[in-house]
Amino acid sequence: MTTPSLSPTQLWVAGARPRTLPAAVAPVLAGTGAAAFADAYVWWKALLALGVSLSLQIGVNYANDYSDGIKGTDNDRVGPLRLVGSGLVPAGKVKRAALLFLALGGAFGFALAATSSWWLLLVGVAAIGAAWTYTGGPSPYGYRALGEVSVFVFFGLVAVLGTAYAQIGEFTWLAGACALGVGSLACAILVANNLRDIPTDSVTGKKTLAVVLGDRWTRRFYAFLLLVAIAALVWASVFTLWALLGLAMVPLAVRARQVVASGGKGMALIPVLRDTGLAELVYAVGLALGLFIGA
Repeated sequence: MTTPSLSPTQLWVAGARPRTLPAAVAPVLAGTGAAAFADAYVWWKALLALGVSLSLQIGVNYANDYSDGIKGTDNDRVGPLRLVGSGLVPAGKVKRAALLFLALGGAFGFALAATSSWWLLLVGVAAIGAAWTYTGGPSPYGYRALGEVSVFVFFGLVAVLGTAYAQIGEFTWLAGACALGVGSLACAILVANNLRDIPTDSVTGKKTLAVVLGDRWTRRFYAFLLLVAIAALVWASVFTLWALLGLAMVPLAVRARQVVASGGKGMALIPVLRDTGLAELVYAVGLALGLFIGA
C-alpha cells in the first residue's frame, strides 16, 4: 500500500471515509420524508437523528480501521487509505477517535430518546455495540459474513424507521418502504467494497459474505440489491406517485452496475463505491422531496 503525503487533518478526514457518509445521511432524509408525508415533520428531531447517524458512521469507520489494522487485515489491501494499516497513525489514537464518535452518537441518541421515546435508548445501545463488534472484539461478526445483514438492519431499518418514529410517534408502512430501499442501497455499498477485497480477505481469513458467495454470485447479489431499491420506490408510489422522484438515482446505479457486470476488479471498483453511495443519496433526496410534495 502506498502512503501518500498528507497533513494530520487530511489523514483523519481520509480515515473517516467520506464516501461512506451518504449511507448515514440517506436514511435520515428518507425517514424525515415519511414523517412529512404523515404531517409530523419536526426539523430539530431530524437534525438529532442526523447527528446520531453521522457520528455512528464515522465511529464505525474508525473502529474498523483500528480493528482491521491491529489484526493485519489491511496490510496489503487495495483501496482507500487506512490509518493503522498504513502505519501513519498509532492504533491507540484511532481507537480513541472511534470511541469518541460512538460516544457522540450516543449523546445525540440520548437527546432524541428523551424527546421521543426512552425505548429508543435500547436501539442506540444495540447500534453502538454493533458498530464496535463489526470487526472488533474476540468474535467480530463482520468476519462471519454478517456485515451486510448489520448494515441493512442498522443503516436501513433502524435508521429510517427510528428517524420517522421519533417524529411521527408510530411506525408506518410508508416508512417501511423507505427503509427497505435505503437499506438495500446501503448494503450494496458494502457488497461492492467486499467484492473488491475478496482476494485479500480470502488470504487473511476475513470471511465476508463476498468471500462466502464468491465473485460471480456477489456481482449478482449487487444487482439484486439495486432492483430491491427500485421495487421499494414502486411500493412507496402506492402512497404518492411523487415518491418515484427517487428514480433519479438510476443513471448512477446503471453506471456502477455496468462496472460490476463487466468483471471489474481491484481499483476499477473504487468508482462503484462512489457511484453507489451517490446513488443512495440521490435516491433518498428524490424520495424525501417527493414525499414532502406528496404531503
